[in-house]
This record gives sequence, C-alpha cells and structure tokens, in this order.
Amino acid sequence: MSSAQQTITKPADRGIELLDRIDYRLMDTRAERDLIYRLRYRAYLKEGAIEPNPDHKITDRFDDMPNSWVFGVYLDGVLASSIRLSISSPESPLCPSVEVFQDYLQPEVDQGKVMVDPTRFVADPEIAGRFPELPYLTLRLCFVACSFFHADLGLATVRAEHRTFYTRLFNHQPLSPPRLYPGLIKPICLMAVDFPASREKVFARYPYLRSSYFERRMLFERRSGAAASVLTGSTLPFARVSTAPKF
Repeated sequence: MSSAQQTITKPADRGIELLDRIDYRLMDTRAERDLIYRLRYRAYLKEGAIEPNPDHKITDRFDDMPNSWVFGVYLDGVLASSIRLSISSPESPLCPSVEVFQDYLQPEVDQGKVMVDPTRFVADPEIAGRFPELPYLTLRLCFVACSFFHADLGLATVRAEHRTFYTRLFNHQPLSPPRLYPGLIKPICLMAVDFPASREKVFARYPYLRSSYFERRMLFERRSGAAASVLTGSTLPFARVSTAPKF
C-alpha cells in the first residue's frame, strides 16, 4: 500500500494493523482498579463530562458486581483505554443501562434476553489523539463479549453526537432520546444492536472484530476463586462454555 493510500485509510480499517500491539487485561486487583478509576477521571474531566472531585477517581457500585468485567486496554504496554462490560441475563438482570433506561429495557429483561452493556468507555486523551484506531479496538471487546455470552442485544449508552459512529460500526439503532446518567453532566442516549441478526454483516465489514473461542474464554471465563464468594461452578451463568462458532 502506498503512503498516500495509508493516509486516507479510515481508522476503522486500520484497526487490524494495530491489533498485534494491543493487550486486553482484566483489571481486578485494587491497584489495577485504581489505575482505571483515575483514567476515567482524567478522560471525563478532559471532555467536560464531570465536575472535579477531590479523589480524582470515578467508580460506582457496578464495578464490583459479579456480572461486570472491567478491562484495561494496553497499547505497547501502556494503559491506553478502558471499558466495563456488564452482562444482563435472567440470572443477573441488573446492569447500568437497565437501571437508567428501565422503561426501555425491562421488557427485554422480562423476555429473558441476554444483553451486553458496555459502560465507562474512556481513553487516555494523549494516546487517543495519536491513535484514532483506539476506540475501535476498545469497543471490539463488546462483540467478543456478545459472542461468548450468546447475547441477544448489544447495548450502547452514548452522547447524541456519537450515535452515527455506533450505527456505522456496530449497526446500533437508537432506542431513546438523551437523558442524564448518574454522575455525568452530559446526557446520553440508549442504543442497541440485534447481535444474532447483525454479527455476520459487521464481521464482514470489520474482520478484526471476530474473536477465537480461546480468546473469549481467556477474557470472560471466571477463573477458580474469582467471584467464588458470590457464584461458583454451575451456578455462575457467566462461566458456561461458549458454543459460538470458533473463528
């Protein structure tokens, strides 16, 4: 590819080139979580989404719920972004979006739908400025989770000006007008994608959003002792073996 072609290539299409430099890490220790909470604060403050606070951290009760996974995304060994993925299922329906948009999502909960709910998506402002592919590679985790948990819906809670991005990338469709989210200044909208109906279309457009069976298990299958005081063995709905196609 010529340098001119590389210049006009869209960040979404360049994502696969950067993927080999990305490391997804489940952030479970106190020290790891502290890094994430401080990154959230810096990112939110930079974009004017929050008021300053003396702790310089952003966290909430969903961070410690057994159906939530908090990830750090490392680029060349440096923490570059983070996202939290909460899984709403018949066994554990509560997640951030169900709480804030209950009027829209309770019918889905009542039908026993499995929903992947990504929240607290933030990126280091300086790194994100140099690597516009970073949002795509961070949000890739949403589709990895949808595959592992056999999700019916992939959710997104985004600001109004970001809706086009999510529709273009994940085929998300808007479900609600903007409303306030606890702790944030700027209102957000609820969007959702029918994962079984859209997955192949999205994968065909962005092949790097695919994941292997091994990767899905490594990222989302709880290890022995993890969350053992809450759910163990066969009672843990999120530890089931994925039967999704092994790409």
